[in-house]
Amino acid sequence: EVQLVESGGGSVQTGGSLRLSCTGSGFTFDDYAIAWFRQAPGKAREGVSCIHYSDHNPYYTNSVKGRFTISSDDAKNTVYLQMNNLEVEDTAVYYCAADLTCRLYKFSNSFGKNLKSRTGMDTWGKGTLVTVSS
Repeated sequence: EVQLVESGGGSVQTGGSLRLSCTGSGFTFDDYAIAWFRQAPGKAREGVSCIHYSDHNPYYTNSVKGRFTISSDDAKNTVYLQMNNLEVEDTAVYYCAADLTCRLYKFSNSFGKNLKSRTGMDTWGKGTLVTVSS
């Protein structure tokens, strides 16, 4: 079975930190892009960050630059999202997914489709909840 599993969410006050993990099974990350997304209540899903395993070139949405850091551990087939100086606006369910490149991560409805077309894999996880309170 091919799947991604998110973990590390929780409740924290503003200014706090959390480290999310995205671990894959059934395939290796080294040829693919892994992206983090989030969806707050009543809002559309948005891309947060993305990293491609071939060059480890990271992308971030503007609202998290300087606060969030994406990284990878190839040996553990895991991508992390270190979140510092959390704000109330960061409250959301956080998801990870895989695709061939990071190009479409800003378009959440499209990310993953290239991988699915090539391999048939659907990699969206079930998400992990992050709650930030003031």
